[in-house]
Amino acid sequence: MSLFIITIFRYNKEVNKIMSQINTDIKKIDELLTLGVEEVVVFANLKKKLLSGKQLRVKHGVDPTSKDLHLGYGVVYHKLRQFQELGHKIVFLIGGFTGRFGDPTDKEKSRDLRDKKTVQSFSKNYLKQLAKILDIRKVEVRDNSEWYDKWNFERGLRLLTKFTVARMLERDMFQKRIKDKKEIFFHEPVYPMLQGWDSVELKSDVTVIGTDQKFNELQARSLQTAAGQEPQDIITVPLLVGTDGLQKMSQSLGNDIGLSASPNEQFGKIMSIPDSLLLSYFELAARYDKVALQRIKKDLTQGRNPKELKIELAKTIVTMYHSSSEAETAANEFKRIFTNKQKPTDIKTIIFAKSEYLPLDLLVESKLVISKSEARRLIEQGGVRINDQKIIDWNKKIILKKNDIIQVGKRNFIKIG
Repeated sequence: MSLFIITIFRYNKEVNKIMSQINTDIKKIDELLTLGVEEVVVFANLKKKLLSGKQLRVKHGVDPTSKDLHLGYGVVYHKLRQFQELGHKIVFLIGGFTGRFGDPTDKEKSRDLRDKKTVQSFSKNYLKQLAKILDIRKVEVRDNSEWYDKWNFERGLRLLTKFTVARMLERDMFQKRIKDKKEIFFHEPVYPMLQGWDSVELKSDVTVIGTDQKFNELQARSLQTAAGQEPQDIITVPLLVGTDGLQKMSQSLGNDIGLSASPNEQFGKIMSIPDSLLLSYFELAARYDKVALQRIKKDLTQGRNPKELKIELAKTIVTMYHSSSEAETAANEFKRIFTNKQKPTDIKTIIFAKSEYLPLDLLVESKLVISKSEARRLIEQGGVRINDQKIIDWNKKIILKKNDIIQVGKRNFIKIG
């Protein structure tokens, strides 16, 4: 083979390799902009940025308001991972300042104020859980207390001059409060302005958020333009509905599935979701691609047993946050408890300070429930057992004995130590 032919062969091989990579990236960009996405502002502009090859600064902010993250947060974080895999810079913003008073979005009353130390402790837990999805070593982690703690009151007032009261109060939750004659405190309408200014500080090219944050992030565009920056584009993703099948996933509503929950807990909670949520969970939580989603749609329309699909979903999600072997173990444990009606193989042992308890006190102290009202409701519904015997009277004291097994609902067990 002549040198000329060898050179042409190598050239064509290299060109084919480059074209293959370009086609792969275009496919990934298409999935990024469409799969599990509610809306893109502005679609054509963002697609042009992505095709340009420029590394984009992709902002996402979160206020640390609790210790744990759940699958609802994961919907956004997996979209961030798609950006990261395409080589873009993820800027993860901790609301170290804004988290002290919280976003009023969807809230029918004002949030309680938190101190700086509490917010900082929550943020550490968030980053550990974020590392389950993103390569945390490549993430630029910022905290908006970096700038807001340095502002004086005049600086804040100058930001307020960029917005009108009417614009801030037009939001549905404020209109509902006005209608219900409930208070709106001065600090609450300020929140979207601060969230908007975060994008100026971070020079973000695009932000990824849940649909409920669209209003807040739109405020950034005019602020960035005034600061001489190109306004950020926005990707909104649907809000994941919780295990109750009614409201968005939330720890406060008790309908959440934690990112850091044990494999057994994750598996059991996924198996409890309504059948109507299966397709959205496969798309948003399990991150199935278009081909796999078409298969799930076909299975659902052709009458495949939803339980089989839930097992597939549960295994997929547990594998994502733990491992495939732990997913198999969790599946076997679920079958053992719910199909074969047996006790779990590994029941947590708790040593109590006393040997006699009223049922409500016992359930709260054991942390099987979060409140006495929840404990009472479960007892009245026949959902509490000791050694397989239902607890009926929540006013009658219980005498605890070693190795007694307390069961709440179908999944929660403890053993008396």
